Amino acid sequence: MDGKQKKSERVRRKKRVNSLLFGVLLGMLVCMIVGGTGVWLLSERKIAAEDQENGAIKVETASESTHEPEGEYTDPEPLQLTGTNGEEAVLQPVEPEKTKEELLEEQIEELLADMTLEEKVLQLFMITPEALTGYETVTAAGDHTRESILQYPVGGIIYFAKNLQSPEQVKEMLGNTCRYYEEAGYPAPFLGVDEEGGTVARIGKGATFGVERIGDMRAVGDQEDPKEAERVGTVIGSYLSELGFTLDFAPVADVLTNPENKVIGNRSFGTDPTLVSDMIVAEMRGLEDAGVWAVLKHYPGHGATLGDSHQGYAYTDKTLDELMEAELVPFQRGIEEGIHFIMAAHISVPSVTGDDVPCTLSSYMITDVLRERMGYDGIVVTDAMNMGAVSQHYDSAEAAVRALQAGVDLILMPADFHSAYEGVLDAIEAGKLTEERIDESVKRILRVKNTVF
Repeated sequence: MDGKQKKSERVRRKKRVNSLLFGVLLGMLVCMIVGGTGVWLLSERKIAAEDQENGAIKVETASESTHEPEGEYTDPEPLQLTGTNGEEAVLQPVEPEKTKEELLEEQIEELLADMTLEEKVLQLFMITPEALTGYETVTAAGDHTRESILQYPVGGIIYFAKNLQSPEQVKEMLGNTCRYYEEAGYPAPFLGVDEEGGTVARIGKGATFGVERIGDMRAVGDQEDPKEAERVGTVIGSYLSELGFTLDFAPVADVLTNPENKVIGNRSFGTDPTLVSDMIVAEMRGLEDAGVWAVLKHYPGHGATLGDSHQGYAYTDKTLDELMEAELVPFQRGIEEGIHFIMAAHISVPSVTGDDVPCTLSSYMITDVLRERMGYDGIVVTDAMNMGAVSQHYDSAEAAVRALQAGVDLILMPADFHSAYEGVLDAIEAGKLTEERIDESVKRILRVKNTVF
């Protein structure tokens, strides 16, 4: 019996219990009216035969004993009537209602139990539609996309400007993609896009979409009004949700502490960690209230770096204490406010780790600092793994394995998806990764996918 069938059975059982309880209560009321008075004893003795003649309902407990010492009887725990009409009702302990969190965890365990190892590993990848299908440019989701999903039901798909032509085209493409996942019985994919506003706006810069054009976040930050940042999140989240997107790689949580930084620049809300914190939390709320998951980026803070990780090596020479006082402040605030996604950047922090390994592949930066010291247990997604800071030094398989070993959950855009996927499976077979480690990440992913806004 699958999760949906079990859920339906639980609903039907609850309805039967409620129906019986209503019938019993109605019978009690009738007996009191007809007989004048009636005393109902919910105990372990059978109701006397004379009460049956007056129309009383026979109630029997699970106990077989009919001889009890006299005196007041106190139930050790609450009891309820169960059974169906015409049957002998039995008193049983009332089970405490489960919390939403407990029910969600049960659902996740059921989903996980039904997944193959290959399906679990595929949940850890978010790729372009081109990487999924093998086509040069994808602007529709038809039979070939359906076949590709059946073979590689990845955890998410990210779209760029070349994939997005008009509102009608995007709605149909994303709608078909979701339907193919649902028909195949796979968890719904994250459908993501980079929509920050300003220079990074795949939809906003497209004239055919007719949406409000949002300016640079620096201009928003200069207003020092979190309500404006929330409005920005609501505007962007609303048109993305309308089109069918479920995840936005925004807001930018980088504090622009290095004035020579060019890769972030006006994409940041500003130079003050407290202001940036207030603004990213407000935008996050706007996005998620509109039905789109927010992603804080770029941990541990691209605003302090020299170099561009798109092209190659990028680093900051700050110590961990220095990062905690500035660059990490917005990320800590986002964690406290319940953010579900944080993007790890390919930034090296040699003064913290003692080497040049990018944060994305660093167990110390992902597990020791982000998870243990900062208390984050949401999804960690990598920055695009085809960027020079990774692809120039690691092949796709090695990079994917090292990211998962570090504690990452979702691998974004490996240079070679098929090599990365096979590399993870090989690492599990060789004992470099365990299935338990894979399950940790899949649970985080399924937890978000099954959480209602």
